[in-house]
Amino acid sequence: MPHWPLPDPMARALALAREAAADGEVPVGAVVVKDGAVIGEGRNAPRRDHDPTAHAEIAAIRMAAAALGAERLTGCELWVTLEPCAMCAGAIVHARLARLYYAAPDPKGGAVEHGARVFDHPQALHRPEVYSGMGEVEAAELMRGFFRERR
Repeated sequence: MPHWPLPDPMARALALAREAAADGEVPVGAVVVKDGAVIGEGRNAPRRDHDPTAHAEIAAIRMAAAALGAERLTGCELWVTLEPCAMCAGAIVHARLARLYYAAPDPKGGAVEHGARVFDHPQALHRPEVYSGMGEVEAAELMRGFFRERR
């Protein structure tokens, strides 16, 4: 499998994931991009914030929505290091993100191509384009290392 340089948004998401890991959080980072510019970013912080909804994707979406002054992120892309869970996939639908790029699959907790498959439900009012695998090696190793240290 060839190893190509990562696009800047995924490289930034991985840097945010490393920050989360350094703080004892599950290493997930996310970036929202519109017209090539980062307008929102976040990292996992449920423990720090005492908030079970403080996922990287939610933080990035909130920051992007505030930057645009709108609840719809039409034309925006979300770059995240791990396949989103059901909560985050639901937020992606409601935000009307155009594209989702995620690095590593999450067979246990993911809800895009695993588990609930939120975007495939008839109730999903919006379905973003989904691309996976960019940065998978780096993101998966970051996760493995994080959990290896805790066992």
